[in-house]
Amino acid sequence: MDNRYTTSPEQLTTFDTDDLRKHYLVDNLFIPGQVNVSYSHHDRIVLGGAAPADEPLPLPTFDELRAEFFLANRELGIVNVGGTGTVTADGEVYTLPHGACLYIGRGTRDVVFANTSEDNRGAQFYLFSAPAHTTYPTQLVLQGEGNALELGDQLTSNRRTLNQYIHQKGIRSCQILMGVTELHPGSMWNTMPAHTHDRRTECYLYFDVPADARVIHLLGEPTETRHLVVADRQAVISPSWSIHSGVGTAAYSFVWAMAGENQSFDDMDAAPVVSLR
Repeated sequence: MDNRYTTSPEQLTTFDTDDLRKHYLVDNLFIPGQVNVSYSHHDRIVLGGAAPADEPLPLPTFDELRAEFFLANRELGIVNVGGTGTVTADGEVYTLPHGACLYIGRGTRDVVFANTSEDNRGAQFYLFSAPAHTTYPTQLVLQGEGNALELGDQLTSNRRTLNQYIHQKGIRSCQILMGVTELHPGSMWNTMPAHTHDRRTECYLYFDVPADARVIHLLGEPTETRHLVVADRQAVISPSWSIHSGVGTAAYSFVWAMAGENQSFDDMDAAPVVSLR
């Protein structure tokens, strides 16, 4: 388990490119036959990737959690960004094709990932976990079956479909909000105008980014911005005080996931384009 300690806006002004990537970029998530996770002290979230190969791949119990099993005090959201696979939660098998989302509640002891895909990509499960105070039932939603919002405009290159999966009117959770946004062909901007939500940490996993493309992810305070150059299947940790917006050199998709003080999707503070520096 990789530890990422909290950072402040004042620290950000002193970071060079290597520092930015060390603190906020999470790469090498999907290594065949492994579960790789990072623990962020921002709202104590855990994000990672599970890439089962020829054998089933159990979710480990990491010493850093000081728990009997991974979900003893936590809940877990999963989105499959690879080929079809299965997740077994305490003996119940769930099939996740590409883009499907599974919520697993606190108290689930055994979680096992398996690859059933026949293509070379294999199943790739993105994991997002947060502390939980009670148990909600495990629930699966397939791609496109969540609450879909059509946002943006082709004239401003940000036409996109935002799919809400784990949210107040969908799959219930203690803290987690999670979904997938798909940019339409010809659109490159996400979440523009930018915003912050000082009561929640948000993480972005960019996927379906062409091999020769990149996403320029903006972060930092609105008047003191920085950027990261992000490739396919890399994630960004965005502290509550930071904007999170980006533009790609081609259309792409991303998993957004949040945890913190509340679950109000609209609880955000706008940062108009003209105010950014």
